[in-house]
Amino acid sequence: MSAHIIVVGNEKGGSGKSTTVMHLAVSLLRLGKRVTVIDLDARQGTISRYFENRKLHLERSRLNLPMPELLILRPEDGGGDEEGIEALLEGVFEDASSDSDVVIVDTPGSDTAMSRLAHSFADTLITPMNDSFIDLDVLAKIDPTDMSIKSPSHYAELVWQQRMMRAKRGGQMPDWIVMRNRMGHTGSKNKQEIERLVAQLAKRINFRTVPGFSERVIFRELFHQGLTLMDVAEIKGESALTMSHVAARQEVRALVEAINLP
Repeated sequence: MSAHIIVVGNEKGGSGKSTTVMHLAVSLLRLGKRVTVIDLDARQGTISRYFENRKLHLERSRLNLPMPELLILRPEDGGGDEEGIEALLEGVFEDASSDSDVVIVDTPGSDTAMSRLAHSFADTLITPMNDSFIDLDVLAKIDPTDMSIKSPSHYAELVWQQRMMRAKRGGQMPDWIVMRNRMGHTGSKNKQEIERLVAQLAKRINFRTVPGFSERVIFRELFHQGLTLMDVAEIKGESALTMSHVAARQEVRALVEAINLP
């Protein structure tokens, strides 16, 4: 059986892609899945550094926490041209399927040939977005006069193009999940407008939405140790968890459940 490929993508930086990848990977490992993480953003390298921090922390603290397989791919690995990159990705995904149940791909916050082609292999595409009109602009062009959707934006067009490429290979339509991060806890006019527009857009370009991660300091604090919220209880004990820890951990679990892995 082939590995299930999850691509975490958004052409805007700062949307929470690497945090999503890290918590997904560790959560799935703890569920008994064999996981490979592929870093396509070698220049930024956030997810690679996250796992480097994790490895160092485990060695220093003599902890035994789950680690995925980590691969770093660069465009030059495929010769730099789209045909070579596509062949490279196809081979990497095929090889990973032999010893992984799930492959999670972290993409850069920019349009690159490797990122585009990786989208065409996704069984599940997760697009984290901050709950703001700035992030919504990646998905849709909004008419400011009447707050209506004029047309899908550049990233939505990219996803549609890669869906067509996947279909040409005989693949099924991927499950596209838009994950709304940093949603406010109180109602506001902006929040209501974003909810309305996202719901309209979901029907128009065929994605579904799930609640993402709230704005919590704990997500950033764990980076330098390479830890996730799924590790804290094991290291410090359940009694050491604050209400914020518990709520954030539940957000991660809800995302894993929403993916509906086969």
